[in-house]
Amino acid sequence: MKKIFQIGLLRGIFGQILGMALGYGLVTTLQLLSGARLRAEPAWVVGGAFGAMGFLIALGAFTDWFRMAKGDEVPEPEEIEEPQDVRRYWGLSYDHKVIGVQYGFLSLFLLVLGGLFGLVFRTELLAPQLQFLSFNLFNTLIGLHGMVLIASILMGIAAVSNYVIPLLIGARDMAFPRLNAFSFWVAVPGALILLWSLALGGFETGWTGYPPLSIRGPMGVQMFFLGVWFVGWSSILGALNLIATILRMRAPGMSMFRMPILAWSVLATSIIALTATQLIGLSFQLVLFERLLGMGFFEPSNGGNPILFQHLFWFYSHPAVYIFVLPGLGIISELLPVFVRKPLFGYKWVAMSSLGIALVGFLVWAHHMFAAGMEEYLRVPFMYSTLLVAVPTGVKFFSWTATIWQGNIRLRVPMLFVLGGIIIFLLGGITGPLLGTVSTNLHLTDTYYVVGHFHATMFGGYVFPFFAALYYWFPKITGRQMSEKLGKWHFWLLFIGFMVMSLGQMRIGMLGMRRRIADYDPAMGFQLPNIIITLAGFMVALSVLILFINLYRSARFGQVATGNVWQSRSPEWQIPSPTPAHNYPAPLRIVGEPYDYAGESQRYVEVDGAVPAAHAAD
Repeated sequence: MKKIFQIGLLRGIFGQILGMALGYGLVTTLQLLSGARLRAEPAWVVGGAFGAMGFLIALGAFTDWFRMAKGDEVPEPEEIEEPQDVRRYWGLSYDHKVIGVQYGFLSLFLLVLGGLFGLVFRTELLAPQLQFLSFNLFNTLIGLHGMVLIASILMGIAAVSNYVIPLLIGARDMAFPRLNAFSFWVAVPGALILLWSLALGGFETGWTGYPPLSIRGPMGVQMFFLGVWFVGWSSILGALNLIATILRMRAPGMSMFRMPILAWSVLATSIIALTATQLIGLSFQLVLFERLLGMGFFEPSNGGNPILFQHLFWFYSHPAVYIFVLPGLGIISELLPVFVRKPLFGYKWVAMSSLGIALVGFLVWAHHMFAAGMEEYLRVPFMYSTLLVAVPTGVKFFSWTATIWQGNIRLRVPMLFVLGGIIIFLLGGITGPLLGTVSTNLHLTDTYYVVGHFHATMFGGYVFPFFAALYYWFPKITGRQMSEKLGKWHFWLLFIGFMVMSLGQMRIGMLGMRRRIADYDPAMGFQLPNIIITLAGFMVALSVLILFINLYRSARFGQVATGNVWQSRSPEWQIPSPTPAHNYPAPLRIVGEPYDYAGESQRYVEVDGAVPAAHAAD
């Protein structure tokens, strides 16, 4: 038992169970003492909040802060001795590299879970009428599929940002290591609470949680709201840390326009996350209070306005699309010059385009509401602002095209995923204006066309770039390379399976198939397309299984990575793999341009006035 409680994650789960029982018991006791009618919902909500706090306290996330509040001496994070075995990945650590791997584990776990939810309800759609799911469970699985995968994306972005950004800018760690650890671990009880909604009746609202349905739905809705609230807290705190790190901890000589392009993308992403995430937290919190306390925010019969919820929700949730894709687009821009051996075309324009997308992204949210009954005079300006996003996005596509043009392309696995990401994100981009234009949006809204477009945007803007980053930086994390053969199987199964799935969804949507429905009219001819889409979904799942086999085999038996594996100019490839404990043995100095692959005699990184040996291999 003592050995079990040495593992931070298990200790935290025990604390969460204990905290949940304490909160539930406290509310129930107060109801009994006051003579009020016993209601389980307030007890579960308070129990969920107490459970999350119990997880963090049992884990030890607050220990140092409690000691500081008492006035005790607390060692610096880098002076704390941490276990050097696998236990460090299952407990509290202040090392940004360990935290990045922890985010990665959680992201992949949620990716598998959300994908399995999708396969279950897709199997239900193989034939008309209900086969083995109830309407409530079908809708709950759709909602969990969406929100669990959104949480997975947020964790994956945080994984890449936490591991790579300090290395790219020459820093020893993140600006606030304790806050960094807290940012990760607060997401874990949030994810567990979100999954707990299944046991409390689920939720029929889909991932958007629209009232008034969410006000009248089963108790699982409250766990859904509470879980997302804690995951959002993680996103806000992580964004604050990344902004401080990028702005204040760059190596000498690294001006803003000598900064790797991925750092620009993460900076723009973090600005959105820091300033907009509160809105989804607020919207969900208001519904939670309305259910518990009878407040009339959104229920029309109580004087509320459900359209207000949609404004609050989408003011975050459309910029959130750029939280999901901007780091992915940054990964594409970061890796492309390495594999075509050319400078990134229009570096400053690409850097500014990330900030442009972040800015314009705050002005487009109401195109999700064209059919929701909002004021008609607002439709046209929101239509134009939505189409305006194509301008900074187009800058990136022109840059990528010009960078590839006449380049010496090396089709290694990371490059395959980069090219796949460009193609699929282009598919998502060119299918978007139909939803941003009022006349066509009114016909396509809430059809499977929206589902196909959204999946193309997410896969092209996040999934393919994330896998490219995983293959590219895996040697830096583990000291071993991933299998190219298995990597190519992973890529081609994923690319073909996804294209069939997404194009099939868009086609069936244009024929009138509504989304979030468990049954459909067999006379409409939707069964065969649904069978094809479902089989393509299983093909995507098979590709992810191959990825996990590759990860396991490569971590144990992969070829040892020596030197500058990809002949990159980036700072992290100028030090040994896996990355040393404190990153760089001596301070870095930036003396050149980050992507000057055309003039390889020009240095980018200098260590104590000398050219790094790994860099000289270029």
